[in-house]
Amino acid sequence: MAERQGQAAPDAVLTRIGQVVMLHHAGDREEARHRLLDLWAEIGEHGDPLHRCTLAHYLADTQDDPADELAWDLRALAAAEEAGQEALAVLAFYPSLHVNLADDYVGLGRFDAARAHLRWAREAAAVLADDRYGEGVRAAIERLRARLGDSGGGRGTPPRQRP
Repeated sequence: MAERQGQAAPDAVLTRIGQVVMLHHAGDREEARHRLLDLWAEIGEHGDPLHRCTLAHYLADTQDDPADELAWDLRALAAAEEAGQEALAVLAFYPSLHVNLADDYVGLGRFDAARAHLRWAREAAAVLADDRYGEGVRAAIERLRARLGDSGGGRGTPPRQRP
């Protein structure tokens, strides 16, 4: 019925991911991580690239170890690239994916890699709408730009804030 009204049918996997993300935002990080990992096992390494991109993107936020966070963000980027530039839903992810990777690299002391991903995030941000999501991602890019530019290479940086 939704398709007859000119709307796409809801994607059950993305809905489930969104429900777990709400749990995470409500403060239950550990439970969110377990549920997201269960979804990852269900979807599999060769599942739909948009699902893997979205899931890995949010799984990164639930990690305690910076190296694990980086690994999930890299999985998200790889899945986005697999989906291809023609997937409009993925295009809006690129700025956030790159700013998160830049943030990961800052946390690991890899400032050249951080600057490269920050540059890619700023370039990719041109596709973002002037809405809450776009404003949030652009603000995260600017916060990280300020941290990298004002901190003498990332030492003594303030706590991380991901979009």
